[in-house]
Amino acid sequence: MNKVFLIGNLTRDPELTETNGGIKICRFAIAVNRNYSGSDGERKTDFFNCVAWRNLAETVARYTKKGIKVAVSGSIELRNYEDSQGVKRTGVDIVAQDVEFLTPRGNNGDDGYDAPAPSQRSSSKPQLQPFDDDSDIPF
Repeated sequence: MNKVFLIGNLTRDPELTETNGGIKICRFAIAVNRNYSGSDGERKTDFFNCVAWRNLAETVARYTKKGIKVAVSGSIELRNYEDSQGVKRTGVDIVAQDVEFLTPRGNNGDDGYDAPAPSQRSSSKPQLQPFDDDSDIPF
């Protein structure tokens, strides 16, 4: 079974692109703190490259930005490639199957969400009308 669950902060703004076939792909990276401190007393951090596809890609690109805390569940995928000098390398990606946004709206100034601006929100509550329907009660 290949399953991973990570909670961390985006290290950069997500990049939304499209394959030649028109499928959306979003690449982003998260920083995840380890549960323990090193011998120097500092907490270590791991950095993971993540990939989201299709609708999830569009959602991540639209509602996240650098610094937002997310929970990513998915699988680990290894890919082999050659760098610009012709050296064979292996890359590790987290293929996201689900991304949950953990940073509350309104944190960090601009919250990164596409919520309507306060001036566009309706400030009045709907008015409730009294309703008297006691005539059909059998007791």
